[in-house]
Amino acid sequence: MVIPGLVAKLHALERTVLPVLQSETELSAIMKAAGLQEVEVVRALQWLENKEILKIHSEKKEVVVLDANGLRYKQEGLPERRVLKTLTDNFQPFSTIAGKTKLAPEELTASLGVLKKKVAIELRQEKELEVKLGIQGKKLLQEKMLEEKLLHKHFPLAVDNLEEEDKFALAELKKRRQIIKVEERKTVTVELTELGKQLSALKIHKDVTNRLTPGMLKTGEWKKQEFRAYDVEINVPTVYGGKKHFVTQATEYAKQVWMEMGFKEMTGNYVGISFWNFDALFTAQDHPVRELQDTFYVGEPEQGILPDKKIVEAVKEMHERGGNIGSTGWQYSWSAEEAKRKVLRTHTTILSAKTIAALKAADLPAKFFAIGKGFRNEAADWSHLFEFNQTEGIVIDEKANFRHLLGYLREFARKMGYPAVRFRPAYFPYTEPSVEGDVYDPVHNKWIEFIAAGIFRPEVVVPLLGRDIPVLAWGPGIDRMITNSYGLTDIRDLYKNDLKQLRELKVWLK
Repeated sequence: MVIPGLVAKLHALERTVLPVLQSETELSAIMKAAGLQEVEVVRALQWLENKEILKIHSEKKEVVVLDANGLRYKQEGLPERRVLKTLTDNFQPFSTIAGKTKLAPEELTASLGVLKKKVAIELRQEKELEVKLGIQGKKLLQEKMLEEKLLHKHFPLAVDNLEEEDKFALAELKKRRQIIKVEERKTVTVELTELGKQLSALKIHKDVTNRLTPGMLKTGEWKKQEFRAYDVEINVPTVYGGKKHFVTQATEYAKQVWMEMGFKEMTGNYVGISFWNFDALFTAQDHPVRELQDTFYVGEPEQGILPDKKIVEAVKEMHERGGNIGSTGWQYSWSAEEAKRKVLRTHTTILSAKTIAALKAADLPAKFFAIGKGFRNEAADWSHLFEFNQTEGIVIDEKANFRHLLGYLREFARKMGYPAVRFRPAYFPYTEPSVEGDVYDPVHNKWIEFIAAGIFRPEVVVPLLGRDIPVLAWGPGIDRMITNSYGLTDIRDLYKNDLKQLRELKVWLK
């Protein structure tokens, strides 16, 4: 039978608490009836709930409790009661009443204010303030005031259960110093299940032994003991192993993917100059993307140092007249001062520009990647952040072509867990041809925007490398892939300080 087997597994604390639950359902009452500490009762109730013997209900409620003065007044009486007892039909000076009641001046003043409001006294000003009983004063001498009735109740009191008179008294006492206060408290009650009702009605032996000790084995004492059965099915606390932040796990895996494909890593600072971030990528100095609404410019120092003069002159010539490659350039007067402006990098492509400029003929062919943060002046919402993770890649090879580009992107997406990829034509200022790509998420049955890529234009490559050879380039933001893989619907969840989320999200395995 289920019940005998279950009884054998009950801990001594469970055996003590269970019979009490026939008559008591509230935590403090259970503690008192069982003669146990709160931690012991709570532990027993949790174990019993795990065994489906009861259900625990927690509810936050506002309760009324006595403050320091309230506890004193409950014993000594309210000061206004002491004042009433000293008054007569004749006016008495304030000092005389103070001497009789022995109340502090502020307490006496407060008491007179309360009694005047109740029309229990009359006041007049002579040489000093004088007081005598009023119409209601004699009546109040014969009966308790509402405030007194409230003070003599059993505290704490649930605000929801107060009568109208008690609510009035509460409002009056709250106006005064340290008499009464309202707190939010959590109340715990239990409800027995059908199984629990059957068990609580049984006469369960409380004295059971939980552990078999070496001493019992040596002396043979174990033969006299009744042991509790070991419960191998009981719930145990979840243990969360140490692990890296899930975004770090994903970006480190992405690094591993590129390295497996033979790429070398590019690294660099978050802050750079506009020359590398924009000009070297053939982005005109009057392009809207360079305006403050898109870019974070650094205030101090505002400007950095331009690179080698040869590269600067080549970039300037390309912007102004298109160099000697048949381009018309942007047809404007290029400004070195604008190119020196310091920015938080708006993309990791700044690393690609610097890497290409540092290459020598002997270094080719070459493949590089980067994974890092970019920063743009975006309003944060469910799909946008002002900082984002981006993975950058370039392949510099005279034999490279557009099909190779699509192949690299497909392989990266596949290893990130998205085998289905689709591409469509696109436009970007510094690549031609250009392409955008989506990956298919079979779990959510939708396509996710994933990639922006292309082959760098000669206007980018020639000033940096000195000659025109194919440079495959891409820079997908991978935050959307990460959120989708973890089942997150809001990109802001990547960085919220939610310990539950951090503990329970799966380890990145692809």
